[in-house]
Amino acid sequence: MTNELTNIVVEVLPRFEGYVYPNEAGPHPLWGFLIVLYPYITGLVAGAFIMASLVRVFKVRALEPVYRLSLLTALAFLLCAPLPLLFHLGHPERCFEIMMTPHLTSPMAIFGFVYAWYLMAVLLLELWFDYRQDFVEWSQTEAGFRGILYRAFTLGVTDESQQAVQLDVKMGRFLSIVGIPSAFLLHGYVGFIFGSIKANPWWGNAIMPIIFILSAIVSGIALCVFNYMVLTWIRRHAVDMRCLDMMAMFLFYALVVDAAVEALDWIHRVYAAEEGFSVMQTMIREKLFYTLNLGQATVGTLLPLLLLGSLQLLRKRVPDLVRRRMIFGSAAMILIGVLAMRWNVVIGGQLFSKSLRGVMGYKIEFAGVEGWLMGAILLTLPFVILTVFVKLFLAERLPTTEHVPHPTAAT
Repeated sequence: MTNELTNIVVEVLPRFEGYVYPNEAGPHPLWGFLIVLYPYITGLVAGAFIMASLVRVFKVRALEPVYRLSLLTALAFLLCAPLPLLFHLGHPERCFEIMMTPHLTSPMAIFGFVYAWYLMAVLLLELWFDYRQDFVEWSQTEAGFRGILYRAFTLGVTDESQQAVQLDVKMGRFLSIVGIPSAFLLHGYVGFIFGSIKANPWWGNAIMPIIFILSAIVSGIALCVFNYMVLTWIRRHAVDMRCLDMMAMFLFYALVVDAAVEALDWIHRVYAAEEGFSVMQTMIREKLFYTLNLGQATVGTLLPLLLLGSLQLLRKRVPDLVRRRMIFGSAAMILIGVLAMRWNVVIGGQLFSKSLRGVMGYKIEFAGVEGWLMGAILLTLPFVILTVFVKLFLAERLPTTEHVPHPTAAT
């Protein structure tokens, strides 16, 4: 009888070897650094598109110098958005199966359809309508490879009449309007993946999609500020201070809303003090001290709030050079802080013991699929693609009225 019970227990329960306590599933999280980059890159896409929509939909004319740069930024990062998932898979060549055999109850499977809709039906179409007249003109003036490329991008539509141009503008605005909820859906569902896991007290939260959307908007605007200032510095062009101040204003207000919602979430967690709260305290004080308290809260939120808030109050009293450096520094810190936030959510949620009796450790390796090197490559690749886009499609879009004599004047 004892042997039979032993056989039944062995068949039902999985076999564990090595480090078991306090995490009963294994010594390492199943989702590593690549899954941290996945919501981070998709958030930058959504935020950059919202930045461009401020011009096309909400008629913020001061942001026109960064309109096309924002769209190209969104496209460059969108092309790289699925790469962390593909590299994380054991057999990335099977990714087409989510389209051929859809599993509608899986949020990650739905990502294939959301991604295809946002890329093909929204972003590429809006860019084509916005650039179609330029493609026609460039195809007539450029020779060689560029001329062939621009002629191919016209898709045979060479009508430059006033009616055709007006139709391009109307269709572009319509796609921008459609793209705003699509951008929310693209990144909000990532928060839904974590927020719907009720068994995990770190993830299970109804406002997790809202937190992800707000942080995406903040990081996307910060990325546009960063790209615009770096591009003007490289080209030795003048920074449009009216545009930069407007971007800083939207960045500040978005950061205020994001910080308020996240603070409300933490206040609720502390007040409720539900099961597992003692483990959360251990994580905040020890395991996630640097990424949460320093990276996300201090560097990514508090310091940018102080810098951008002071600029809103003392804008006219701060010299242009100091103002540019404060805005650039705030944007860079926000990008770091949002990346730390993604780390805290993805990795922090997996450090919980299922028994809620402790936490486990996680040390990222340098090489390998889930290492720092692969993550750095995936973070660098969108900027490489954006550089190509800028060379091809943003040749003379920045103001050139005032030459910048010294590199520090742009940043």
